[in-house]
Amino acid sequence: MKATLRTVRLTLAEPLRISRSTMTTRDAVWFTVEHQGLSGHGEAVTSIYYGLNTAELQHQLYEAGLDLGRFGDPESALRERPADDRPPAVTAAVEAALLDLCGKRSGVPVHRLLGARSAPSARTARTIGIVPAERAAAQARSLADSGFTVIKVKAGAPDPEDDLDRIRAIASAAPRARLLLDPNGAWTSTQALQLLPRYAELGVEAVEQPVAPGDPEALARLAERSPLPLIADEDAVTYEDVRRLAGRVHGVNVKLAKCGGPYAALRIAELIEGSGTELMLGCLTASTLGLAPAVHLVDRARWADLDGHLLLADDPWTGIGGADGVVRANDLPGLGVRERRVGREDAA
Repeated sequence: MKATLRTVRLTLAEPLRISRSTMTTRDAVWFTVEHQGLSGHGEAVTSIYYGLNTAELQHQLYEAGLDLGRFGDPESALRERPADDRPPAVTAAVEAALLDLCGKRSGVPVHRLLGARSAPSARTARTIGIVPAERAAAQARSLADSGFTVIKVKAGAPDPEDDLDRIRAIASAAPRARLLLDPNGAWTSTQALQLLPRYAELGVEAVEQPVAPGDPEALARLAERSPLPLIADEDAVTYEDVRRLAGRVHGVNVKLAKCGGPYAALRIAELIEGSGTELMLGCLTASTLGLAPAVHLVDRARWADLDGHLLLADDPWTGIGGADGVVRANDLPGLGVRERRVGREDAA
């Protein structure tokens, strides 16, 4: 097997402001594995929060590609790869490429390789960043007109009243939409106890990571007192993180780039089954190629937050939909995506 890398710049359609930063671009490194005339693809994206810059991703993926050379075929690589200490985003990209290649070799879609009988689909949340209430209302109205029924709203502005005004404006502009809130850890526990009842009154369905990560016990204690379901995100990175929180928070946001890929996500889903903690499938801002592996798992989740490709000015891949509020896997072999600039189904 031969592995190659390609790095591209992904530009957002508009800046995305959250409580800790504003993002306009990020780099994506595409990892391609070739074997006997077929290619499988995966993607890893840079992340300041997770300490992944372009050079580090390129180095780690190059080393991972060299390691694959000792396997005779992608099926053996998927089955026999030992656990490593590479960043989870790198492991996830390699696993995605191998799954894509294995699916193409066997003529089946990735969701079949992962145990699903039919092509999964789900209504995805669409994110609105920290913007003025009037702008948020216009975005929400446009999203509702396009078919979105779940809207995720970023919070954590210096003045909490600005966040509440944004939610009121969105609720008024899109009254039938389900609302999720994500402060990205911007609140203290005291603030959260004061604010959560107000958001409950405004009809918010659930809140992600209201308090700063690093103290999961504080998050669990807050969940006991919260009038709204709380979903752990930054405090639920690894399997062990989730094990400590299972049954103590209402949900965990599983992102393949932070847990290590589809198989790690399936292990987490099995861990929390029946615990009272439900699964959200989330993502980083990435292309369709980066989102596709999670879409093949989306039937396992209560909440889907798989809109990272929809935030881009120009998504270089296609194949999972989402513009109408629904992400969909298909029955094409592998991940079922193709590069737009190629203009054909990528089977080479």
